[in-house]
Formats: sequence, C-alpha cells, structure tokens
Amino acid sequence: MLAAQRTAPITSSFRHRGPDPRISVVIPALNEQENLKRILPLIPDWVYEVILIDGNSTDDTVAVARDVLPSVIVGTQTGHGKGDAARLGFAVATGEIVVMLDCDGSANPAEIPFFVGALMAGADLAKGTRFAQGGGSSDISPLRGLGNWAFTRITRVLFHNHYTDLCYGYNAFWRDILPRLRLDADGFEIETQLNVRALRAGLKVVEVPSFEASRVFGQSHLCTWADGWRVVKTLLSERVRAAGAHPAMELPGRWRGST
Repeated sequence: MLAAQRTAPITSSFRHRGPDPRISVVIPALNEQENLKRILPLIPDWVYEVILIDGNSTDDTVAVARDVLPSVIVGTQTGHGKGDAARLGFAVATGEIVVMLDCDGSANPAEIPFFVGALMAGADLAKGTRFAQGGGSSDISPLRGLGNWAFTRITRVLFHNHYTDLCYGYNAFWRDILPRLRLDADGFEIETQLNVRALRAGLKVVEVPSFEASRVFGQSHLCTWADGWRVVKTLLSERVRAAGAHPAMELPGRWRGST
C-alpha cells in the first residue's frame, strides 16, 4: 500500500498540456466497500491511474478496491475529512488531468470524457453542475438543494460569476493549476474552495452538466448543517482575501458557461 502522507508535496515533474494527457482519478473513500464494487468497474480503461484515498475504513474498502481493480493506488489518510483526503490524492496524482470522483454511486464514471473534453477544449477547470440543461439529481434533498441554491447565488454576488452549482463533487482540472490554488480545506467545503479560488486566480472555468444518482449503499457522510456552515465560512474567508488582494474587487472575467 502506498504510504502517502497528508503533507505530500506537489511535484512538477509532469509533461506540459498536450493532445494525449494522462488522466488521474482521485477517489476519497470511507467505508464504501459495496459502492466500490459498482463504481470501479465503470471507470474507462484508458484512465492512466486510479487513486483511492482511504479514510481509515473499518470495513473491507481497501481489500475490495484491490480485488476489483488490481492496479488501484491506495493512500492512507492521516487527517480527517473529504477535503483532506482529496488534497492527498491530488498530491499523489501523476497525470496531467485530475478527476475528482465520489465513490458512493452518485457520480457516473461514464461522464469522465465530458469533463476531459472540456479541458481539452481550453478550460482550466471543468466543474460539474446538476442544474444546467443536461444535468440533474435524484439524490439531493430539498434542504440541501435550498442551501446549494443560496450558496451559489451568494457566490455570484461576491465573486461576479454565473455558476449554477457550487457544492458538487464531480470536477476535473489540469494538475498544473494546483500551485495557484493552494487548496487547504479539510471537509466537504473543498469543492467550494476549488471553485472560488479558480475564479480568483483568473482561470478559465467551464461547467459540465452532470447527473447525480442516489447513493447506492450506506449512509452519506455529509452533515447538512455543519458542512453548510463550513461552506459559508469558506465563502466569507475567500471574499475577505479577494478584497484584500483586489480592493476594487475587479476579479478576472474568464468565466465560461456550460458546455
């Protein structure tokens, strides 16, 4: 098993963007043995590497992952939270493109080509959206939907963009943008931080319609109120940072809409 550390450095020993990029899929997992049996076989065989970051599961998550996909790279999380696991996966990844994939059955690996296509067409970050034409969700609750709607509109006001979905975990990006983002979120707010810091860095962001299915097995690790508050704090913190760096709040306008 890969003895990955929480503070593993981001390396720069990868090829420049080109016509045939390698794809790294990063999957945070905590007690997801049954869902991995469904998800891992659906990942396209042309994906360069699949990295599973295990949050010290008490079931057979790691054993199942290795059985279903012998080539899987496994990292052991020493911190806590989805963001901490995702950042560890990003640090371990060696592909030019990194795809964030939830393993609860909600994200369909068959959509990976759409995200990669958006990046190949010129985007720096391809962020999934459930609320653009072609997207949807059978998993989001009314309360979570309302919260995401509010957070998305707050983000539009604070950061001058046209996002349609803020809190969705299906995203892909060129790995060379990571040093510019300096991600440090530990929890589910990692998606918010990724999306907002991409705006602040002046990166080209494209939304990719995606359908979120219902979790197949087990219970969600999301705590609606606690994680919602973490999103609020992230937005406020990023707004303060942006205002400090750009007093006039003239954020770069390289936003692009849905593909």
